[in-house]
Amino acid sequence: MIRLRTLDRYVLGSWIRIFVLTALGFPIVSIMINLTDTLNKLLDRGLTMREIVVSYVYSIPENMFLVMPAAVLFATVFTVGGMGRYSELTAAKAGGQSFHRLMVPVFAAAIGASVLAFVVGELAPGATARQLELQKAKNARPTRARFNFVYRGDAGWVYTIRSLDVSSRQLKQVLFEREGAGVSYPGLVVTGDSASYDDTLGTWRIRNGASRVIAGPGQQAMFSFRTMRLRALSQSPADLLAEPKAPDEMRYAELGRYIEALKRSGNDANKLIVERALKVALPATCLIIALFGAPLAVTSPRAGAAVGVAISLGTTVLFLLVTQIMKAVGAGGVVDPVLAAWLPNGVFLVAALVLIARVRT
Repeated sequence: MIRLRTLDRYVLGSWIRIFVLTALGFPIVSIMINLTDTLNKLLDRGLTMREIVVSYVYSIPENMFLVMPAAVLFATVFTVGGMGRYSELTAAKAGGQSFHRLMVPVFAAAIGASVLAFVVGELAPGATARQLELQKAKNARPTRARFNFVYRGDAGWVYTIRSLDVSSRQLKQVLFEREGAGVSYPGLVVTGDSASYDDTLGTWRIRNGASRVIAGPGQQAMFSFRTMRLRALSQSPADLLAEPKAPDEMRYAELGRYIEALKRSGNDANKLIVERALKVALPATCLIIALFGAPLAVTSPRAGAAVGVAISLGTTVLFLLVTQIMKAVGAGGVVDPVLAAWLPNGVFLVAALVLIARVRT
């Protein structure tokens, strides 16, 4: 077990100060720039200054998630670069501390930043949705009822529903359709005046309707019923209430369920698979970027702060550029979507290992 010695605490304290300053400072700068551009528009919507300020508080998680790898890089480069500039690295080596051992607190902190980035990324969708609602850029999501909507279920089922009341767990005027492929897999059409949800069984009971089986042209059978349970209709009232969302509006698990539903429906989900993989790959970048930045910062130990800024910004821009290219490649199906999301991390990890191997310990 590695003990946290005085030098470890010194390195860790320096790293954390810069990381916190950057992780909070960059989002605040971004928010101020965005606020400057949109202030008049928000005031025209009738928002007060207090409402505007509160709405932008909800934008902090999304902005933090995006800048977390850059914050780790800045903290690593400036911590290690500062130690080299003031000969602290030389003094530590003279005292028997190798460069690799000296960087253990930095790499441990980067692992913590990776976990933090994933947590922030999971909080961001809900916070961003709330921000849009407060800014009146998006209508508040319904919580009790929904009217005249179509829902794509599992196994090719499509539900057309006149109204949904969550409190009473009732549907009105429903139509359920499943496209068939002949006698072996006939099409099904089920209609009903209403349906009620049974919490105990987790199923819907359809009332006063008709069911039609379509095996082909002229090959149909129909029967009426008073009540019927449709096994395919397994969604709860809350599931049916949900509206379509963009990838950045869904958490990791929620996006995974949406991707599975698209696959079962025969749709192309490559773009969403890349987005889902990036929800883990980007937090993992925090550790990889620390492994990359630490040896890079000691290549010019006497360089000033401007060099540290240049290294950090240049690396960040390069990483973002490679990531955007691979997102497009993965979404197009040229490369496996998961591989496309992780490939930038792989490239930077190889470069980091090469740089670490060349550092004089």
